Amino acid sequence: MTVVAALRDALGDIVDASEVSLEAARADRSGHRSPGRPIAVVHARTVADVQQTMRIATATRTPVVVRGAGTGLAGAANAGPGEIVLSTMRLNRVLEVRQDDLLAVVEPGILNAQLNARLAEDGLWWAPDPASRDISTVGGNIATGAGGLLCAKYGVVRDAVLGVDLVLADGRLLHLGHRSVKGVTGLDLTALVIGSEGTLGVVVGATLKLRRLVEGEVCTLTALFPTVRAAAAGSAAVTASGVQPAIMELMDAPAFAAVHAHLRLPAPAATTSQLTIQTDGPAAAAEAARIAETLRASGGTVTLTTDRAEGEQLLAIRRSMHGAMAALGTTLIEDVSVPRSALPAMFDEIARIEAAYGLTIPTVAHAGDGNLHPNFIFEGSEVPDHVWAAADELFRAAVRLGGTLTGEHGIGILKSRWLADELGEDQWELQRQIKAVFDPLGILAPGKVFAHA
Repeated sequence: MTVVAALRDALGDIVDASEVSLEAARADRSGHRSPGRPIAVVHARTVADVQQTMRIATATRTPVVVRGAGTGLAGAANAGPGEIVLSTMRLNRVLEVRQDDLLAVVEPGILNAQLNARLAEDGLWWAPDPASRDISTVGGNIATGAGGLLCAKYGVVRDAVLGVDLVLADGRLLHLGHRSVKGVTGLDLTALVIGSEGTLGVVVGATLKLRRLVEGEVCTLTALFPTVRAAAAGSAAVTASGVQPAIMELMDAPAFAAVHAHLRLPAPAATTSQLTIQTDGPAAAAEAARIAETLRASGGTVTLTTDRAEGEQLLAIRRSMHGAMAALGTTLIEDVSVPRSALPAMFDEIARIEAAYGLTIPTVAHAGDGNLHPNFIFEGSEVPDHVWAAADELFRAAVRLGGTLTGEHGIGILKSRWLADELGEDQWELQRQIKAVFDPLGILAPGKVFAHA
């Protein structure tokens, strides 16, 4: 009996081997595509479906790639020949919401925006706010250790997850973490799973740490600067001032111009870069006034609104970045982070790399936490060698400035060749050994994260 036949015998019509589904599973939004199609997509509806899939995979030594919405940017969910795709998109329920304990228990396939629309009914929200919130899943957020626009003030996914339910490679189900605010029993396996990109197990449930909806005003500022370095220096000055905005986003001139063209807005001046900043809570107005003063002192032209709808329209410009880049060609969206004080220096490095390789690299940054997303635009489905060479210099520059290869998109396939360089050989080998404890046969996400020495 073939693996696909065994899956169908056990799971029935949730096993999908149609050409359309298999072809779609080859790629995410990273620009990377696997060399061929997987053998089947299992559209799991229950935890038992996931367990049965993993038991069959273990018995037949068949690799498994876990996949949510397919919106990742590092190739971690891309599946190739001989692999089973385990889709968690139909596991999308909110199982429990506790207003008194400020927690929710959810399945991994629920979208960020859908979850927060549901929580808002109870005056609650889950803080992680990726720009892709309308299309990204909670499970994908957990897999990549996602961040987003609000994480400088409210934390990243790791700060907002109390526990996960994890199906191991052999089908066993573990309940990791806790429902209490505090809990330090044993090693923190929940934190280990967050950001593991499907290499340790299949997340089938999550206990999330919630917040009450923020009361008070929301103030939104935009500040235009004549150069991206000036904008980065302005954001660093805001951080140094001691004010903590909820959102502080930076768009360099090429990114700013591309979004305006995509949204059919009037074109900005050629070198104009923009900061978009939002404050919230009871002190929002006073904080916004201090930030405006700091930005003007840094050379910015500042506008401020207290109208929430107008503020969301301003943020929509930033959230349209992915669409604007896609309109320019195939996009390799990178994801380095540096200390916030090093943002101006990192933009200097990007300018140097642009000049050295004859490239334009539109870049946006979560300036509130030092996470930059440089975009390499090219034609075709394969990343050209000179783009990889430029990306190599970009990664090494970020690490040299005290930063990291990835702030929130993960390693996946695309960055595995640089992982050992950042971690060091001893830590890299230790992490490989930890994966082997969870997945002794090496069937989970083969070729991802730890593929290169």
